[in-house]
Amino acid sequence: MNKEEIIKAIEEMTVAELADLVKELEDKFGVSAAAPVAVAAAPVGGASSGSEDEEKSSFDILLKEIGDKKLQVIKTVKEITGLGLKEAKNLVDKAGSPESVVKKDANKEDAEQIKAKLEEAGATVELK
Repeated sequence: MNKEEIIKAIEEMTVAELADLVKELEDKFGVSAAAPVAVAAAPVGGASSGSEDEEKSSFDILLKEIGDKKLQVIKTVKEITGLGLKEAKNLVDKAGSPESVVKKDANKEDAEQIKAKLEEAGATVELK
């Protein structure tokens, strides 16, 4: 298998499949790709420890603000949700409202990865 085939296979993976692949690679080679996730995890951990004793296991990812890179945020939402371009734009246009849920009931790892992707695109995201 050459590099192009590997890259193509990775491009076709869902966020959950990619997360599993990263975990398996970390375990197999004894490395960690957790630095970007650790930054995103700090607010989540701090918020849940102050308001409740048990850690949440599923999260809704809400789009709070889109920032100045609307097109990039739309592309990222489209990629994450699998929505069409028009539907992704409609969701982004609802940023800040209760209807701006990008994904419901995501596990902690997926929620942190989605949050990091959206923040990298310029959006402000809240995990509930």
